[in-house]
Amino acid sequence: MRTTVVVPTYNEIANIDRLLREVRAAAPDVHVLVVDDGSPDGTADRAEALHAELGGIEVLRRTEKNGLGNAYRAGLRHAMDAGAEICVQMDADLSHPPAALPALIANVEHGADLCIGSRYVPGGRVVNWPRRRKWLSRWGNRYAAGVLGLAVNDATAGYRAYSSAALERMGFETVKAEGYGFQVEMTYRLVCHEGKIVEFPITFADRTEGESKLSGSIVSEALVLVAKLWISDFRGRHRRRAQGF
Repeated sequence: MRTTVVVPTYNEIANIDRLLREVRAAAPDVHVLVVDDGSPDGTADRAEALHAELGGIEVLRRTEKNGLGNAYRAGLRHAMDAGAEICVQMDADLSHPPAALPALIANVEHGADLCIGSRYVPGGRVVNWPRRRKWLSRWGNRYAAGVLGLAVNDATAGYRAYSSAALERMGFETVKAEGYGFQVEMTYRLVCHEGKIVEFPITFADRTEGESKLSGSIVSEALVLVAKLWISDFRGRHRRRAQGF
């Protein structure tokens, strides 16, 4: 199945060479779409130069930084319009191991609507994170799963492969959240559409080059989003009961 790996970038010149080489080595047949939000450090130029050497690399240039969710929505739409049957989300900071790509893709090829590269299933782990960051991630996932009733261990994970049919069915372009919230809302949306989700264990390593894009506002957005989704779901169920459904 035609697969496109969507990689949002902003100032990832220190990582882009290694990332694209490792992706090509792990999955020689995938197409890579780099969605660059006007990086002033030359990330987009370097990615285009690597296309001449490695092949199968495309750069979608955007003029300004508009958030992770916005970049993914644009990248997924571009990939699907070009014929992608499977779309992979992957960070550019080398925290997502390219060696796991074949497994994520294979799970979708064998019937999953979404395969998550998960830190929190047996075999998965996180390395090089401070204790506070680990605690925040762990309890953020438990909070989202508990409040929204998600049978998913790592709803905030950014390494994931979707079937394009599932993305269309769930109306991914209307997902508004950014950051962690984007991943949670995408997971929730797919669950609401009865999508089949599997989790594959990965080792998540914190970035060693470049600057983290995580901020307090991104974390706060995710926490508030979960509450809003629960309220919306509660009102919907109450309305359906009142109508006799």
